[in-house]
Amino acid sequence: MKTDHDVIVVGGGPAGATAAQTLAALGRDVLLIDREGRIKPCGGAIPTRCINDFDVPQHLLKAKIRAARIVAPSGRRVDMQIGDLGYVGMVDREEFDPWLRARAEEAGATRITGAFKSLERGAGGVVTAKIAGADGEVTKTARLVIGADGANSAVRRAAFGPNKKPPYVFAYHEIIKSPAHDSDAYDSRRCDVIYQGKISPDFYGWVFPHGPHASVGTGSAVKGHSLRKATAELRAAAGLADAETVREEGAPLPLKPMRRWDDGRNVVLAGDAAGVVAPSSGEGIYYAMLSGQLCAEAAEMCLSTGAAKHLRTARKRFMREHGRVFMILGWLQAIWYHSDKRREQFVKMCADPDVQRLTWDSYLNKRLVRRERMAHMRVLVKDVQQLLGLQAR
Repeated sequence: MKTDHDVIVVGGGPAGATAAQTLAALGRDVLLIDREGRIKPCGGAIPTRCINDFDVPQHLLKAKIRAARIVAPSGRRVDMQIGDLGYVGMVDREEFDPWLRARAEEAGATRITGAFKSLERGAGGVVTAKIAGADGEVTKTARLVIGADGANSAVRRAAFGPNKKPPYVFAYHEIIKSPAHDSDAYDSRRCDVIYQGKISPDFYGWVFPHGPHASVGTGSAVKGHSLRKATAELRAAAGLADAETVREEGAPLPLKPMRRWDDGRNVVLAGDAAGVVAPSSGEGIYYAMLSGQLCAEAAEMCLSTGAAKHLRTARKRFMREHGRVFMILGWLQAIWYHSDKRREQFVKMCADPDVQRLTWDSYLNKRLVRRERMAHMRVLVKDVQQLLGLQAR
């Protein structure tokens, strides 16, 4: 049956914009729906693989991070140098997301500003989406819908019901003006990650430079824990208490991929809506963009063949490449974020050269470094020793 578009993509963040760009480049008629002015709280870190795979231009990188400082509950600090492995790019979502949406439009996608309201399925596999825009409600039809509208996805609720959602922490950060000069407390080429129960009982706090600005924030799933108070403590510790606050943002942060991303008919989820944020680290931009690309490619197969079974290939391909990493990061968070005693042991372990190199190589290139098997074995032995309290303090 005739429809207004081949695919409607709901949400114009990294996942949705990438999905729209990919499908438009394949010659599909794509409608991208996005709410104006919404900026997700995000540290803004993107690894080398993201920059290379998705052609992120250098002008969008507000900073190039060369090290991470890990801070224990006791105040012990461990600096993890990236060395010859490269750098972590830092982007500001206020600029990065609009650039991604503009790139999707340049590829041929049609973009409208509005909020997704409801989804109806009709005869012949037609999907009808109702959108609340500035000039009132608009109705658009398509053969498929990609829901990339965040952790509280309205598309997910419409297609899967209100009870299907991933576990999450609530994240809050403040974008502030960076100090004019670096110091030991704040370095424009270093990300600080703070593992202290007073900052977050079950996650971590961060100070991430973005060139002229910095992101300072934390996350937690513990009800009653004041994220604003914890962020104020982070700012004070970094000498940023008096820095000008540019904006404040908060949102849920999913920490586990949904067991199913598609409804078996004409809807598939991407990005935070599908839960593709890495446990332990909270990293989401690369995984969101990859999931958007995979959903677009699955949608193209579905449109070409008329077989809805192809929609499930998006999750299968994602988990085939990254499922093991997500599993290991989930274990890491469950084991080491449990208490300040465990966090102290974890930070001590981060001082180990093998841990540092494997961590950076895995993060920057998004792979488990299989070639360094002896290093993996050494790290495993040290992990067990730390857990059993057999290593010297």
